Amino acid sequence: MSLSDSDREVVVDELGREPTPAEAALFENLWSEHCAYRSSRPLLGAFESEGEQVIIGPGDDAAVIALPEPSGEGNSETYITMGIESHNHPSYVDPFDGAATGVGGIVRDTLSMGAYPIALLDSLYFGDFEREHSRYLLEGVVEGISHYGNCIGVPTVGGSVDFHERYEGNPLVNVACVGLTNEDRMITAIAQKPGNKLVLVGNATGRDGLGGASFASEDLSEDAETEDRPAVQVGDPYSEKLLIEANEQLIEEELIESARDLGAAGLGGASSELVAKGGLGADIDLEAVHQREPNMNALEILLAESQERMCYEVTPGNVDRVAEIADRFDLGCSVIGEVTDTGWYVCRFDGEVAVDAPAEFLGEGAPMNDLDHVEPEQPETDLPDVPLDEAFETIIGAPSTASKRWVYRQYDHEVGVRTSVPPGDDAAVLAIRETEGEDGAGTGLALSSGAAPNWTETAPYDGARAVALENATNIAAKGATPLAAVDCLNGGNPEKPDVYGGFKGIVDGLADMCAELSVPVVGGNVSLYNDSPTGPIPPTPTLAMAGTKAGYDAPGLAATADTDLVLVGDRGLDEGTPRLGGSEYLARFGGTDSFPELPENPADVVEALSQIAQFDSTVAVHDVSHGGLAVSLAEMIDEDVGLDVSLPGDAPAAELFHEQPGRALVATTDLDAVEAVFNGVAPVERVGTGTDDGTLRIDTGEETIRVDAMTVAERRDVIERELD
Repeated sequence: MSLSDSDREVVVDELGREPTPAEAALFENLWSEHCAYRSSRPLLGAFESEGEQVIIGPGDDAAVIALPEPSGEGNSETYITMGIESHNHPSYVDPFDGAATGVGGIVRDTLSMGAYPIALLDSLYFGDFEREHSRYLLEGVVEGISHYGNCIGVPTVGGSVDFHERYEGNPLVNVACVGLTNEDRMITAIAQKPGNKLVLVGNATGRDGLGGASFASEDLSEDAETEDRPAVQVGDPYSEKLLIEANEQLIEEELIESARDLGAAGLGGASSELVAKGGLGADIDLEAVHQREPNMNALEILLAESQERMCYEVTPGNVDRVAEIADRFDLGCSVIGEVTDTGWYVCRFDGEVAVDAPAEFLGEGAPMNDLDHVEPEQPETDLPDVPLDEAFETIIGAPSTASKRWVYRQYDHEVGVRTSVPPGDDAAVLAIRETEGEDGAGTGLALSSGAAPNWTETAPYDGARAVALENATNIAAKGATPLAAVDCLNGGNPEKPDVYGGFKGIVDGLADMCAELSVPVVGGNVSLYNDSPTGPIPPTPTLAMAGTKAGYDAPGLAATADTDLVLVGDRGLDEGTPRLGGSEYLARFGGTDSFPELPENPADVVEALSQIAQFDSTVAVHDVSHGGLAVSLAEMIDEDVGLDVSLPGDAPAAELFHEQPGRALVATTDLDAVEAVFNGVAPVERVGTGTDDGTLRIDTGEETIRVDAMTVAERRDVIERELD
């Protein structure tokens, strides 16, 4: 860890002296890209984050959103929290612990808002699946997520997994958490009153994770797996489970004034940000911190990122009761200092002052970066010529578009007994029973998360718009209305103008489409310097979106016999032929093309699809995006249900494999109802019927693709087949 010369000059000018070693390290971590968003903050104003449903937006540990009444009139008294974070660099160095502690961190962000965690979603990005190292990382990350999530009893209900060669030297692990709370339980990360005590509850502090924030703000080196191991935290999910239940008791007894979890920059980050947000200061005794390793110095105590720890603001009269509850749950508890009215953050150690700096300056004083950017250009059209049956077989079995059953079957998605629609569908649906409708069915909470690196590599702006639309379409396919979203914006080294141009593109694209959909982006995370000797990652805008509906039942994916199969949505035509840019087809067979045009009225398309999905006559709804129509059709058959399909156009490869989102396949017994809802909104085309023979037949006019459900399932289980 080392403070740059330019930052040191700013610090010296503010303090009027040279910083102490502990101060220099604290500034270096709090002013890192990971904590201060020095390159991204100038761009983030593009997001619209307000709405009548938004109780707390960006800036806290997690956002707080009011669920609407089942009647659709006004908001209920039930709130959800939404947060997302990345643990990319740690997951490269140590995939198990890196991914596990990513789960633990986002869960504690949920706790610090007074919420109980009810769901996790993970979006994972790895290098070429054919490479042994990519599989090693995949197996370790999935094991870490499943171990931690299963042990703490929070279901992992959704997410995404993508493979792309540019993640080979720098995988991405983005984890979102949803919590449940209400107005009476809610707390924030804003210190309330001078004289209140700062109490540290949870595991003892060790030397693990030192410099984790600064490590996350630099390119990965060839030796990262060995040299940077000390910067990776080590998780203990059993302690986290105790912390979850202790936090619940503290909230129920109204013992907490404010809270912040200890994540990036450890105790120094959590406690200084807590008081700075309240315009207050703190006086902290570092020697009072309960420790698990001998002879720790001030810098280590201040910046270690040991896991399963929370910093609480507690009134003096409640300190003893907090300690009793911590002891009941076998957790450590230390009164480490108090909130002051000075505005200064002071830490003492061994009879000396180790840190003495303005709290607000620590958190907000980092100079922003003014970086050059180069606008990316769309590629020309140069398409391969591949036999249709070969292309179909390849695309439905490509790792990015194939079944992810091997991944999600390792997660306990039923713990908590809220999961109505499990992983493997367009979106998960949870039952929120606290909000009762007239029929007593309560509210369904639909959740979708993911990005599309092929899209955003080809066209950062349009690809990011498509990511937002695709997540909204997933929500609508379950009959829900999008409510709010959080994002995890991943990019390479922003000091490279082409990389920063791509990053700017995904920010603007995501912001613009979310605004068009009236979906406020209420929080998020930025992860830059995802660059390694193999090059920068594709700009990757993971979006986690929530939507609501009355009740928790939803149409599935499988069609039934004697139903009409309808394709709804604009076909993205360019002079009569859909564009293949960003498709898995081009990723597999080479060639280039521009990205498909998106619908001009995306909000209307999403609203209409949500309405259709609620009809009794609707048997199945499935969005059409990754892998195109080919993959969506393959996912709608099983051993008992087949499909007879006729392609709508004259370019079968383009029709089958282009990936324009905002489209869906609907299996219905009332074609007229579908046409009526989409009249004036988007085209509706009957493309086939359901059968009872478990065979998919696709007639292109020139040839027929014929494949049975067993063959499709075997082809799509490539990940499970290769790893088990």
